[in-house]
Amino acid sequence: MSLETQHINQEHYHPVILKLLEQRGFDTKEKRDAFFSEDLRKLPNLTDIPDIQKAAARIVEAIEQNQNIGIYGDYDVDGTTSCAVFYHFFQSINRDVFLFQPSRFDEGYGLHCSSIEKALDQNIDLLITVDCGITNDQAAKYSKERGLDLIITDHHKDILEEMPPAYAVINPNRRDCPEDSPLRKLAGVGVAFAVCLEIRNQMIAKEIEVPSLYPLLQFVAIGTICDLVPLNLMNMKLVRHGLKQLPKSQFAGVKAFLNPEERTYPATPSEKLSFNIGPMINSKGRVDHPEMALSLLTAEDSDEAFHFYSHLEVSNKERKAIQSEVYKEAKEQTLSQMKGDHTISIVYQPHWHEGVIGIVASRLVEQFKVPAIVFTDAKDEGVIKASARTAGELSIFHCLEQCQDLFLKFGGHKAAAGLSMPKDNFEQFKEKMIGLVSAIPEISRTEQESFDLEIDANDVDAVLAKQLEKLEPFGMGNPMPTFRIRNIKLQSFDILKELHVRWNFVNQKGKQLRGISFNYIDSFDKPHPKTIHEQQTELKVYAKVGVNRFRGNEFLQLQVTKIDF
Repeated sequence: MSLETQHINQEHYHPVILKLLEQRGFDTKEKRDAFFSEDLRKLPNLTDIPDIQKAAARIVEAIEQNQNIGIYGDYDVDGTTSCAVFYHFFQSINRDVFLFQPSRFDEGYGLHCSSIEKALDQNIDLLITVDCGITNDQAAKYSKERGLDLIITDHHKDILEEMPPAYAVINPNRRDCPEDSPLRKLAGVGVAFAVCLEIRNQMIAKEIEVPSLYPLLQFVAIGTICDLVPLNLMNMKLVRHGLKQLPKSQFAGVKAFLNPEERTYPATPSEKLSFNIGPMINSKGRVDHPEMALSLLTAEDSDEAFHFYSHLEVSNKERKAIQSEVYKEAKEQTLSQMKGDHTISIVYQPHWHEGVIGIVASRLVEQFKVPAIVFTDAKDEGVIKASARTAGELSIFHCLEQCQDLFLKFGGHKAAAGLSMPKDNFEQFKEKMIGLVSAIPEISRTEQESFDLEIDANDVDAVLAKQLEKLEPFGMGNPMPTFRIRNIKLQSFDILKELHVRWNFVNQKGKQLRGISFNYIDSFDKPHPKTIHEQQTELKVYAKVGVNRFRGNEFLQLQVTKIDF
């Protein structure tokens, strides 16, 4: 079955789409036009960030004087795609750059004095950080002492008493940036793109020909979606253009992620980035050194890309196995600690693999609907490290900020953060965090079982599924809609791999709907499918409505998150 493509215009909204847009604040034609706009000329000025002109001028000078330029990026998806943006930009003007990334297990997150030494060993004249550096004042001071010009590009919170003493600090979240600036929502890769844009502007002003940066929006899309950056109208526009380019990408490393069928799509779904491309890029840095992922994104041809992609496949399988074991233990530890009002999951085991604790924290949030912080031993004796993830509207960063006197290192943003601290501070930290979170209203610190709209089973059709795709990109700030579907019964079900459930629903008029729930059997608080089926009563099914594409066919499919009797 092939679902006919639907083009949205003001006269042909599906009634459910119209209600959804109104509920999300797009209740006028002008607002809806802004939501669907793809006009890049109406973007805010991406180069309106302090120090960006100064930094670009220094980079242009380095280009003109043939100085060695180094790019130093974080080991996650945002940092890796940021490095790729700079790499491909410099390649487009026939300049080579040196790429550096730290190991999660050796150097850890951020810029270090040892990073400066490595750059000096490579005779680097100018070092540019991406997606890190704003909290690394010691490394910035050391760079200055050693005579290495340092340009920091970042998007994380500016939390130190003073900004690092770098040659330039380009960060839309600097203390002197306007609080209401849309640029504050840029991912690290978005900031890197903005710097390249200003370099291009300055070179063109000197009558130097520079190719368009438009293809680089593919990396902006990947980094923005996977770093859980809020999708304001600016980011939605940047990501939308990146998603449209991905199926026909000219970058060998990007092509490696897409199968032949996916290369025929008009745009890559954001879900592909969140659940496939992002985890694959992250996998190498979680179990080893991240260089293979960056090598893939900078690969010159398909053979080279296949080689690096194969390494990521192996790493991702290893990551999944490790993650499964750590999550099982973390879940059991959380259940053993649950007494009364469970406000936050804080768990620790010395042997847990550092590379997966962030994912495990996210899984705990999904399972228990409260914030989660997962600790393990760091490389240094007596030090533990953690990844934190928020729930609901709570800013986990703000809570941790009030505990930073206990930390050795700390950084992040509203939804996710990382820290290290002496192991002896663990109990004190745990007690303080529970107190801080408990003082916040429950509705603000928990994942609510919410839905966007209640609809009838008869409202779910191919037109709705196709028009929902036009609301892309989905992510933080523009989540894929969840509907509560009424007047429906469970006809049959199948359990897949002892973990997932395939549902077959039917309403009174005989309309059938197929659905899938991932990791459903692993949930501790959801009724077993057999129990639901035995009830033989009308249900309220909480689900996302999407299109499942397989071997050239398209099927309407529900992604079921909850079922109420």
